[in-house]
Amino acid sequence: MQYDLPATQYDLIVVGGSFAGLSAAIQAGRARRNVLVIDAGQPRNRFAEHSHGFLGQDGRAPGAILDDARRQLLAYPTARVVAGLANKAAAAGSGFEIMTDRGETFGAARLVLATGVRDILPDVPGLAEHWGKSVLHCPYCHGYEVAGGPLGVLATGPMAVHQAQLIADWGDVTLFANGMFEPDAEQMLALERRNVRFEPAGVAELEQDGSGGLIVSLEDGRKAGIAALFTAPRNTMASPLAEQLGCTFTEGFLGPVITVDDRQQTTVPGVYAAGDAARSMHNIAFAVSGGAFAGVCAHQSLVFD
Repeated sequence: MQYDLPATQYDLIVVGGSFAGLSAAIQAGRARRNVLVIDAGQPRNRFAEHSHGFLGQDGRAPGAILDDARRQLLAYPTARVVAGLANKAAAAGSGFEIMTDRGETFGAARLVLATGVRDILPDVPGLAEHWGKSVLHCPYCHGYEVAGGPLGVLATGPMAVHQAQLIADWGDVTLFANGMFEPDAEQMLALERRNVRFEPAGVAELEQDGSGGLIVSLEDGRKAGIAALFTAPRNTMASPLAEQLGCTFTEGFLGPVITVDDRQQTTVPGVYAAGDAARSMHNIAFAVSGGAFAGVCAHQSLVFD
Protein backbone atom coordinates (compact mmCIF):
# COMPACT_ATOMS: atom_id res chain seq x y z
CA MET A 1 0.00 0.00 0.00
CA GLN A 2 1.21 3.51 -0.81
CA TYR A 3 1.69 5.79 2.16
CA ASP A 4 3.24 9.14 2.99
CA LEU A 5 6.71 9.39 4.50
CA PRO A 6 8.77 12.39 5.66
CA ALA A 7 10.65 14.16 2.86
CA THR A 8 13.93 12.56 3.93
CA GLN A 9 12.60 9.06 4.59
CA TYR A 10 11.90 6.52 1.83
CA ASP A 11 10.93 2.94 1.32
CA LEU A 12 13.87 2.54 -1.05
CA ILE A 13 16.96 4.57 -1.85
CA VAL A 14 18.80 3.77 -5.06
CA VAL A 15 22.36 5.07 -5.15
CA GLY A 16 23.35 5.66 -8.77
CA GLY A 17 21.15 7.08 -11.49
CA SER A 18 22.47 5.29 -14.54
CA PHE A 19 21.00 2.25 -16.28
CA ALA A 20 20.86 -0.17 -13.35
CA GLY A 21 19.76 2.45 -10.84
CA LEU A 22 16.92 3.93 -12.87
CA SER A 23 15.75 0.46 -13.82
CA ALA A 24 15.57 -0.51 -10.13
CA ALA A 25 13.82 2.71 -9.15
CA ILE A 26 11.06 2.46 -11.73
CA GLN A 27 10.01 -0.92 -10.32
CA ALA A 28 9.50 0.66 -6.90
CA GLY A 29 7.75 3.68 -8.40
CA ARG A 30 5.32 1.45 -10.22
CA ALA A 31 4.69 -0.38 -6.96
CA ARG A 32 3.66 3.01 -5.53
CA ARG A 33 6.52 3.01 -3.06
CA ASN A 34 8.44 6.12 -2.11
CA VAL A 35 11.77 5.81 -3.91
CA LEU A 36 14.73 8.20 -4.05
CA VAL A 37 17.54 8.06 -6.60
CA ILE A 38 20.78 9.81 -5.61
CA ASP A 39 22.86 10.48 -8.69
CA ALA A 40 26.31 12.03 -9.02
CA GLY A 41 25.92 12.35 -12.80
CA GLN A 42 29.06 10.38 -13.71
CA PRO A 43 27.92 7.26 -15.62
CA ARG A 44 30.74 4.96 -16.61
CA ASN A 45 29.92 5.15 -20.34
CA ARG A 46 29.87 8.96 -20.46
CA PHE A 47 32.91 8.82 -22.77
CA ALA A 48 31.01 6.93 -25.49
CA GLU A 49 29.04 8.84 -28.11
CA HIS A 50 26.72 5.96 -28.98
CA SER A 51 25.33 2.87 -27.32
CA HIS A 52 24.78 -0.41 -29.19
CA GLY A 53 23.26 -3.79 -28.52
CA PHE A 54 20.51 -2.53 -26.20
CA LEU A 55 17.17 -3.65 -27.61
CA GLY A 56 15.13 -0.80 -29.11
CA GLN A 57 17.82 1.82 -28.42
CA ASP A 58 20.61 0.76 -30.78
CA GLY A 59 22.81 3.66 -31.87
CA ARG A 60 21.44 6.25 -29.46
CA ALA A 61 23.62 8.37 -27.21
CA PRO A 62 23.75 6.90 -23.69
CA GLY A 63 22.91 10.28 -22.18
CA ALA A 64 19.78 10.58 -24.31
CA ILE A 65 18.57 7.15 -23.17
CA LEU A 66 19.16 8.12 -19.55
CA ASP A 67 17.35 11.45 -20.00
CA ASP A 68 14.29 9.61 -21.30
CA ALA A 69 14.47 7.06 -18.50
CA ARG A 70 14.70 9.80 -15.85
CA ARG A 71 11.67 11.60 -17.26
CA GLN A 72 9.71 8.35 -17.33
CA LEU A 73 10.65 7.58 -13.73
CA LEU A 74 9.63 11.02 -12.50
CA ALA A 75 6.19 10.60 -14.05
CA TYR A 76 5.48 8.41 -11.02
CA PRO A 77 4.47 10.65 -8.11
CA THR A 78 6.31 8.65 -5.44
CA ALA A 79 9.67 8.84 -7.25
CA ARG A 80 12.31 11.51 -6.68
CA VAL A 81 15.80 12.11 -8.06
CA VAL A 82 18.37 14.29 -6.32
CA ALA A 83 21.79 15.33 -7.56
CA GLY A 84 24.71 14.61 -5.34
CA LEU A 85 27.50 12.21 -4.48
CA ALA A 86 26.49 9.69 -1.83
CA ASN A 87 29.65 9.38 0.23
CA LYS A 88 28.56 7.80 3.52
CA ALA A 89 26.22 4.95 4.35
CA ALA A 90 25.32 3.31 7.64
CA ALA A 91 22.69 1.14 9.26
CA ALA A 92 20.16 3.19 11.21
CA GLY A 93 17.50 1.49 13.30
CA SER A 94 15.67 -1.00 11.10
CA GLY A 95 16.91 0.71 7.93
CA PHE A 96 19.77 2.74 6.53
CA GLU A 97 21.00 6.31 6.21
CA ILE A 98 22.78 7.80 3.21
CA MET A 99 24.72 11.05 3.42
CA THR A 100 25.78 13.16 0.45
CA ASP A 101 28.54 15.62 -0.31
CA ARG A 102 25.91 18.37 -0.10
CA GLY A 103 25.35 17.70 3.58
CA GLU A 104 21.98 16.01 3.12
CA THR A 105 20.96 12.84 4.94
CA PHE A 106 18.27 10.47 3.67
CA GLY A 107 16.88 7.33 5.24
CA ALA A 108 15.27 4.23 3.80
CA ALA A 109 14.12 0.77 4.74
CA ARG A 110 15.97 -0.74 1.76
CA LEU A 111 18.93 0.21 -0.41
CA VAL A 112 19.93 -0.63 -3.97
CA LEU A 113 23.58 0.08 -4.72
CA ALA A 114 23.98 0.81 -8.42
CA THR A 115 27.22 2.65 -7.84
CA GLY A 116 29.23 1.24 -10.74
CA VAL A 117 32.95 0.77 -11.15
CA ARG A 118 35.87 2.93 -12.19
CA ASP A 119 38.22 1.81 -14.96
CA ILE A 120 41.95 1.78 -14.20
CA LEU A 121 43.25 2.47 -17.70
CA PRO A 122 46.61 1.15 -18.89
CA ASP A 123 49.36 3.72 -18.51
CA VAL A 124 50.00 4.34 -22.18
CA PRO A 125 50.37 7.93 -23.44
CA GLY A 126 47.38 8.91 -25.57
CA LEU A 127 45.13 6.08 -24.42
CA ALA A 128 42.93 7.99 -21.99
CA GLU A 129 42.17 10.67 -24.59
CA HIS A 130 40.67 8.07 -26.93
CA TRP A 131 38.86 5.98 -24.31
CA GLY A 132 35.29 5.28 -25.40
CA LYS A 133 35.99 6.47 -28.95
CA SER A 134 38.73 4.44 -30.65
CA VAL A 135 39.99 2.70 -27.51
CA LEU A 136 37.20 0.33 -26.52
CA HIS A 137 36.30 -2.33 -24.01
CA CYS A 138 33.31 -4.33 -25.29
CA PRO A 139 33.17 -5.73 -28.85
CA TYR A 140 29.44 -6.41 -28.49
CA CYS A 141 28.92 -2.70 -27.76
CA HIS A 142 31.28 -1.24 -30.38
CA GLY A 143 32.81 -3.98 -32.54
CA TYR A 144 30.41 -3.77 -35.47
CA GLU A 145 31.23 -0.09 -36.08
CA VAL A 146 34.99 -0.75 -36.42
CA ALA A 147 34.81 -4.18 -38.03
CA GLY A 148 36.44 -5.36 -41.24
CA GLY A 149 39.89 -3.88 -40.88
CA PRO A 150 42.95 -4.07 -38.65
CA LEU A 151 42.17 -4.12 -34.93
CA GLY A 152 44.36 -4.22 -31.88
CA VAL A 153 44.08 -5.71 -28.41
CA LEU A 154 46.22 -4.15 -25.70
CA ALA A 155 47.04 -6.74 -23.04
CA THR A 156 46.40 -6.04 -19.39
CA GLY A 157 47.22 -9.65 -18.45
CA PRO A 158 47.00 -13.23 -19.75
CA MET A 159 43.22 -12.92 -20.26
CA ALA A 160 44.09 -10.79 -23.30
CA VAL A 161 44.54 -14.05 -25.25
CA HIS A 162 40.85 -14.81 -24.74
CA GLN A 163 39.93 -11.24 -25.70
CA ALA A 164 42.01 -11.37 -28.88
CA GLN A 165 40.50 -14.72 -29.91
CA LEU A 166 37.02 -13.26 -29.49
CA ILE A 167 37.66 -9.98 -31.29
CA ALA A 168 39.05 -11.83 -34.30
CA ASP A 169 35.40 -12.23 -35.35
CA TRP A 170 35.35 -8.48 -36.02
CA GLY A 171 38.63 -7.99 -37.88
CA ASP A 172 42.30 -8.74 -38.41
CA VAL A 173 43.73 -8.67 -34.88
CA THR A 174 47.14 -7.90 -33.44
CA LEU A 175 47.64 -8.63 -29.75
CA PHE A 176 50.00 -6.05 -28.28
CA ALA A 177 51.51 -7.69 -25.18
CA ASN A 178 53.08 -4.41 -23.97
CA GLY A 179 55.31 -6.38 -21.63
CA MET A 180 52.35 -7.68 -19.59
CA PHE A 181 52.85 -11.39 -20.29
CA GLU A 182 54.54 -13.98 -22.51
CA PRO A 183 52.17 -16.55 -24.02
CA ASP A 184 52.99 -20.20 -23.58
CA ALA A 185 52.90 -22.71 -26.43
CA GLU A 186 49.24 -23.53 -25.92
CA GLN A 187 48.27 -19.86 -25.94
CA MET A 188 50.32 -19.19 -29.06
CA LEU A 189 48.59 -22.08 -30.81
CA ALA A 190 45.20 -20.67 -29.80
CA LEU A 191 46.16 -17.29 -31.27
CA GLU A 192 47.42 -18.85 -34.47
CA ARG A 193 44.17 -20.76 -34.94
CA ARG A 194 42.35 -17.42 -34.91
CA ASN A 195 44.98 -15.73 -37.14
CA VAL A 196 45.90 -13.32 -34.36
CA ARG A 197 49.36 -11.78 -34.61
CA PHE A 198 51.33 -11.51 -31.38
CA GLU A 199 53.40 -8.37 -30.86
CA PRO A 200 55.70 -8.56 -27.80
CA ALA A 201 57.12 -5.02 -27.99
CA GLY A 202 56.03 -2.37 -25.54
CA VAL A 203 53.59 0.32 -26.68
CA ALA A 204 55.09 3.80 -26.41
CA GLU A 205 52.16 5.96 -27.53
CA LEU A 206 48.78 6.06 -29.23
CA GLU A 207 47.94 8.79 -31.72
CA GLN A 208 44.93 9.52 -33.88
CA ASP A 209 45.59 8.87 -37.55
CA GLY A 210 43.37 11.63 -38.93
CA SER A 211 40.60 9.33 -40.15
CA GLY A 212 39.23 8.13 -36.82
CA GLY A 213 41.70 5.28 -36.38
CA LEU A 214 44.87 5.00 -34.33
CA ILE A 215 48.60 4.78 -34.86
CA VAL A 216 50.28 2.49 -32.35
CA SER A 217 53.89 3.56 -31.78
CA LEU A 218 56.04 0.75 -30.38
CA GLU A 219 59.05 1.26 -28.14
CA ASP A 220 61.39 -0.07 -30.84
CA GLY A 221 60.28 2.66 -33.25
CA ARG A 222 57.87 0.66 -35.39
CA LYS A 223 54.34 1.89 -35.98
CA ALA A 224 51.09 0.08 -36.73
CA GLY A 225 47.83 1.52 -38.00
CA ILE A 226 44.58 0.10 -36.62
CA ALA A 227 40.91 1.04 -36.79
CA ALA A 228 40.45 0.64 -33.03
CA LEU A 229 42.16 -0.77 -29.97
CA PHE A 230 40.37 -3.01 -27.47
CA THR A 231 41.57 -3.43 -23.92
CA ALA A 232 40.21 -4.78 -20.65
CA PRO A 233 41.20 -2.40 -17.85
CA ARG A 234 41.12 -3.41 -14.23
CA ASN A 235 38.11 -2.14 -12.30
CA THR A 236 37.68 -0.75 -8.83
CA MET A 237 34.57 0.26 -6.96
CA ALA A 238 33.47 3.78 -7.88
CA SER A 239 31.91 4.23 -4.43
CA PRO A 240 32.92 3.31 -0.87
CA LEU A 241 29.33 2.64 0.26
CA ALA A 242 29.31 -1.16 -0.09
CA GLU A 243 32.47 -1.42 1.98
CA GLN A 244 31.13 1.02 4.59
CA LEU A 245 27.98 -1.09 4.97
CA GLY A 246 30.01 -4.29 5.40
CA CYS A 247 29.09 -5.97 2.12
CA THR A 248 31.22 -8.90 1.00
CA PHE A 249 33.11 -8.73 -2.30
CA THR A 250 34.00 -11.44 -4.80
CA GLU A 251 37.03 -11.22 -7.06
CA GLY A 252 35.78 -10.98 -10.63
CA PHE A 253 37.56 -11.20 -13.98
CA LEU A 254 38.95 -7.67 -13.76
CA GLY A 255 38.44 -6.61 -10.18
CA PRO A 256 36.15 -6.88 -7.17
CA VAL A 257 32.36 -7.14 -7.50
CA ILE A 258 29.77 -6.86 -4.75
CA THR A 259 28.62 -10.34 -3.80
CA VAL A 260 24.88 -10.84 -4.36
CA ASP A 261 22.55 -13.81 -4.04
CA ASP A 262 20.00 -15.06 -6.55
CA ARG A 263 17.72 -12.12 -5.65
CA GLN A 264 20.41 -9.43 -6.03
CA GLN A 265 20.69 -9.03 -2.24
CA THR A 266 24.16 -8.43 -0.82
CA THR A 267 25.47 -10.14 2.31
CA VAL A 268 23.92 -7.29 4.29
CA PRO A 269 20.16 -7.91 4.66
CA GLY A 270 18.13 -5.11 3.10
CA VAL A 271 20.95 -3.96 0.82
CA TYR A 272 20.70 -4.94 -2.84
CA ALA A 273 23.19 -4.29 -5.66
CA ALA A 274 23.02 -4.23 -9.44
CA GLY A 275 24.89 -3.09 -12.50
CA ASP A 276 28.62 -3.13 -13.12
CA ALA A 277 29.43 -3.11 -9.39
CA ALA A 278 27.63 -6.42 -8.91
CA ARG A 279 28.71 -8.51 -11.93
CA SER A 280 31.86 -9.18 -13.93
CA MET A 281 30.36 -8.89 -17.43
CA HIS A 282 29.28 -5.38 -18.26
CA ASN A 283 26.92 -3.78 -20.75
CA ILE A 284 23.74 -1.71 -20.66
CA ALA A 285 21.36 -4.62 -21.21
CA PHE A 286 22.87 -6.55 -18.30
CA ALA A 287 22.70 -3.45 -16.09
CA VAL A 288 19.04 -2.78 -16.90
CA SER A 289 18.13 -6.42 -16.27
CA GLY A 290 19.96 -6.61 -12.95
CA GLY A 291 18.54 -3.28 -11.83
CA ALA A 292 14.98 -4.32 -12.63
CA PHE A 293 15.37 -7.53 -10.65
CA ALA A 294 16.98 -5.73 -7.70
CA GLY A 295 14.11 -3.25 -7.63
CA VAL A 296 11.48 -6.00 -7.72
CA CYS A 297 13.20 -8.03 -5.02
CA ALA A 298 13.75 -5.01 -2.78
CA HIS A 299 10.04 -4.17 -3.07
CA GLN A 300 8.97 -7.75 -2.34
CA SER A 301 11.17 -7.78 0.77
CA LEU A 302 9.20 -4.79 2.09
CA VAL A 303 6.05 -6.89 1.83
CA PHE A 304 7.19 -10.34 2.90
CA ASP A 305 10.26 -9.97 5.12
